[in-house]
Amino acid sequence: MTDTRVTTPFNARSTAADVVAGVDLTGQRAIVTGASSGIGVETARALASAGAEVTLAVRDVRAGERTAHEIGAGNGLIRVAPLDLSDQRSVAAFVAAWDGPLHILVNNAGVSATPEMRTAEGWELQFATNHLGHFALANGLHRALAGAGRARVVSLSSIAHVSAPMVFEDVNFRERPYDRLLAYGESKTATALFAVEANRRWAGDGITVNVANPGAVATNLGRHLTEEDYANLPAYDFKTPQQGAATSVLLAAGPQLEGIGGRYFEDCEQAVRHRPETPLAGVADHATDPTAAARLWQLSLDLLAVAQVA
Repeated sequence: MTDTRVTTPFNARSTAADVVAGVDLTGQRAIVTGASSGIGVETARALASAGAEVTLAVRDVRAGERTAHEIGAGNGLIRVAPLDLSDQRSVAAFVAAWDGPLHILVNNAGVSATPEMRTAEGWELQFATNHLGHFALANGLHRALAGAGRARVVSLSSIAHVSAPMVFEDVNFRERPYDRLLAYGESKTATALFAVEANRRWAGDGITVNVANPGAVATNLGRHLTEEDYANLPAYDFKTPQQGAATSVLLAAGPQLEGIGGRYFEDCEQAVRHRPETPLAGVADHATDPTAAARLWQLSLDLLAVAQVA
C-alpha cells in the first residue's frame, strides 16, 4: 500500500453509533448480510439510525424480522429478505428480486471453524459461504451499485487470515487433510483479496470496496469452537458487538472514506503491515497482493460458471 495511510478520530473502543453520529444517509439504500445477530445487527442499526433504508439479508427470515422489529421503524425503513450464501440459487433469487440502486453493501455474514461440510457443488462450506456467496452477490448487484453513483462495498475479513495464504490448487480441501481453522483463515484471505480486485475493476463505476476486520467479538460466529479451541486462542482483547461493527460502519458511511478503496481496515483505521511481533494486528502481504487477487477473481468466476452449467 503506497498511498497515504488512512487514520480517523475513532479507535478500537469506538462504537458504530460513534462513527455514524452526524452522518446523514437519507435516501440511501443498504444491504447487510447476516444482519439477524452479532455485529450485523449493530451495523444495520447504525446505518438505519442515519436514515438509510436497510435490507437485512438473512438465512433465517423470522430472526431477521425480530431484528427489524427490535431496531424499530423509527430508524429509517427496515426490510428483510431471505439469503443463504451457501446456496447459489438463493443468491441468484436475492439478486433477481433487487430493484433500483444500491448505495451500500456490507458483506458481513459468515461461518467459522465448521466441521468438514460441503455445498451441493462440492465446495468447502467456509470458502463457499464467506467468499463465493458474497462474490456472486456483489457481482450480481454490480449494476445496482454502479447505478447509485458513489457506492461502497464492505468485505469482512479476520486476523485469522495472517496464517492462511490462498492455496489456489486446492481451495476446497479436496487434496489436503481438512483443517477447519485453516479453512476459515483462507476464506478470510479470500474476502480481503476480493476487495482488492473488486475495487480495481469497479472504481471507474464509482464503486469503492474496502476490507473490515471487526476484531474479536463473542458472537454466534464462534459456535463451532470447542473449549480446547478457546484455550488455544491468543489473548484477544474482546470487543462488544457495537464496537465490532464500528469499522464496518466507518467504511460504509464515514465521510473520511470518500473515494478510498482497496484497503484493509481494523480498529477504525487502515491497518499496518502485519509483523510477527504483533500477532493480533495488521494485514499480511498475501491478503493485499494484486496478482493473487486477480487470480482468485478468475478462479471464482470459473467455479461459478461450472456450477451454473451443472
